[in-house]
Amino acid sequence: MTRLSRRSWYRPDPNQHRLERDQPVIDALNAIVQDPTRSRWGFWKCFYRLRLDGKLWNFKRVWRVYCAMSLNQKRRTKKRLPEREPAPLAVPAESNYSWSFDFMSDALYNGTRFRVLNIIDEGVREALDIVIDTSLPAARVVRTLEQLKTERGLPKMIRVDNGSEMTSLAFTQWCEAHDIKICYIEPGKPNQNAYIERFNRSYRTEVLDPHLFSSLSQVRELSWAWMLSYNEERPHESLGNLPPSEFKRQLAAEISSYELCA
Repeated sequence: MTRLSRRSWYRPDPNQHRLERDQPVIDALNAIVQDPTRSRWGFWKCFYRLRLDGKLWNFKRVWRVYCAMSLNQKRRTKKRLPEREPAPLAVPAESNYSWSFDFMSDALYNGTRFRVLNIIDEGVREALDIVIDTSLPAARVVRTLEQLKTERGLPKMIRVDNGSEMTSLAFTQWCEAHDIKICYIEPGKPNQNAYIERFNRSYRTEVLDPHLFSSLSQVRELSWAWMLSYNEERPHESLGNLPPSEFKRQLAAEISSYELCA
């Protein structure tokens, strides 16, 4: 004996009844979203299209069916960044005072994508490091800066854009712990980071574009050789047609002689 009431036993399935009642709405929505040109339409575009087609269903009913069909797609929202005040791109009068870095991307011959992290000293246009890997998260950026810290010390300022690696907690806390000012450029204004953008162009046209790479090790070897030539041999018009290493030596000599005279 189940003690089940007769009314409950014979009661029709309400969901089945609603499914049959909503079948015209389902068919109408399917007719809209199955068209490739309308597959990304949101709810209100679909609803007003139904109204234009003479379907006068209540919007709450259409929304209920729309959600039951899992057509409510998550909307991508643009990440809101804090206000960035434009800072003048002043040339620092010494080396190791202001650094800037930026990311690039390319692919191997087999289609594997890789990223490149370029770091330069703005004062003498010296390339400090070119890091290449399939992934370069904020923790890897901090590790690279730690390696440069042991080799040559740290700058007073780092100029960067608003990428996720530069705004991450790991990077900002590391800079705060080492008393380094982060100079963010305005979104969509790469000219405010012109030194590294110019370096990226040279690296792109002289290394990435002319070669078909078969492995990451090949990219690293060619990039390392090019960086040495860039620092030691290549004349720079902005440095009086001197390579960065020679300009750096002359600048250090001038500063030391000035201090002796003072």
